[in-house]
Amino acid sequence: MRAPIGFRISNRRKSLKISQAALARLVGISPSYLNLIENNKRDIGGALLNRVAAQLDIDIDELAGRAEQKLLQDLEEAFADPMVESLPFRPDERRELVAQYPASAAALARLHRAYSGAIANADAYADRLRSDPLLSQLLHQILSGITAVRSSAEILEDVSDLDEAERRRFLAAIGRDARTLSDVARNLIGQFETSSRSRRSVSPAREIDDLIIEQENHFPELEQVADALRAEIVGAGPFGIATLTELLDSKFGVSVVVGGPPPDPDFPGQHRFDAARRVMWFQGASTLATRQFQLARLYGELAAADAIAHTLESATLSTPTARRLAARAVGSYLAGAMVFPYSKVLEDAEAAAYDIDHIRQVYNASFEQVAHRLVTLRRKGEEGLPFGFLRSDPAGRLTKHFPLPGLLLPNSGHACPLWAIYGAFRKPDSLLRQVVRFSDGSRYLFLARTVQKRAGSFREQPALSSVMLACDVLHADRTIYASGLDLLDLSADIPVGPSCRLCTRRNCASRQEEALSPGGNRVEIGAPLLPADLALGDPA
Repeated sequence: MRAPIGFRISNRRKSLKISQAALARLVGISPSYLNLIENNKRDIGGALLNRVAAQLDIDIDELAGRAEQKLLQDLEEAFADPMVESLPFRPDERRELVAQYPASAAALARLHRAYSGAIANADAYADRLRSDPLLSQLLHQILSGITAVRSSAEILEDVSDLDEAERRRFLAAIGRDARTLSDVARNLIGQFETSSRSRRSVSPAREIDDLIIEQENHFPELEQVADALRAEIVGAGPFGIATLTELLDSKFGVSVVVGGPPPDPDFPGQHRFDAARRVMWFQGASTLATRQFQLARLYGELAAADAIAHTLESATLSTPTARRLAARAVGSYLAGAMVFPYSKVLEDAEAAAYDIDHIRQVYNASFEQVAHRLVTLRRKGEEGLPFGFLRSDPAGRLTKHFPLPGLLLPNSGHACPLWAIYGAFRKPDSLLRQVVRFSDGSRYLFLARTVQKRAGSFREQPALSSVMLACDVLHADRTIYASGLDLLDLSADIPVGPSCRLCTRRNCASRQEEALSPGGNRVEIGAPLLPADLALGDPA
């Protein structure tokens, strides 16, 4: 769902008492074309949008309505919830609600999130009751205790010729069983309280997403810290594994070990820092790109702990898990800024037309690391090409996302099965590109490729993921990936949706769930649903 940029341009122009012809002349287009833009009949982006924003003296984020896009996306999910999707919503009701009553729209979005959290907690408790052996054992002990107390009480009540010694024995048994029952019940309650504390947040990843989205995935303070840390590292030698290893040892007493058994055999992974022993361990099969990035992350976490803590001070992180994962995410951001200095990587990206494979060779990095960094190039006055980012596991479940204003990226679950992020699994190690068109007419360039964490032995399975970058087709010609594509040929576009539940296309052969009308109602379709054939971590 696109923001009404044209309406904002018209309103701002009128408030400044600038004629349509005058503004068109100032930005270098015809009055008739500006008229189409202001009536939302033509898209606007790239350099033209920047020129219009400059002439109207308005922040480009405000003009593009990026703050509203997240709220619109949250309402899309809320209105598609099975509890309310059958209500007769009007097609533009969500947009009007956000435009006219933003506080009410935010309240609905928060209530839906709270409701989703309650449902998730209920499901979690149900799963625990069904599968947790400890809870099953405690419940069995409670039932056994109740049975024993009841049996002794019935004997005391029904048998009249018990002598005093036998009566005292049964009373003692009832008291003993009652005390045991009380202890078991207390353990059971304690188990639930522990579970409740650990699950109080619906999703730590969602809280981290909110932090990143609020900052537009750009942290100026961390960029400055990263520049200072990189200068410090380069002062000791060329930036890379050797210099990072030497500085970690001399400044923080951390030794680096490659190969051999992991510090904790229960959690091997590709790398692990043993804080107690001051050892940074890497699996022998880990790539040089992974080692460089993780050493930079560890150096940043140790050298700039205060900056990381300050970045997280204002974040809403309700659980220790959320705080730990957020600190790691911020540490990874800092590492990316150290490996890819902002101005230098932006210059290299523009010069190479955002050729990811070229950039990764220049910086000895991985595809995913470069993709991450491109998403963060949002410095005011020095912006890179705006990208959105998604990562999926082989089952199709989304494991990380950085949204792009205007592009509805699901927060969790699965995206549209037609997206390149899933097609990449059919062509491992090859970049897949596609121009897609959503039902609202918005068009995007999708770029996807599989990434793999190497297996450490024959018995291990390599961890495979798919990474996708997305940009508005208006910016596609600034990338090397537009080469050979006729971006004006709409017939070549792939019709897609955000996800099956949020998609309004009725005749899609790849649909996994019932269609929803534009207003949010279910649409009866003649053909049966097709069976589903698809099923926060550091970049590898």
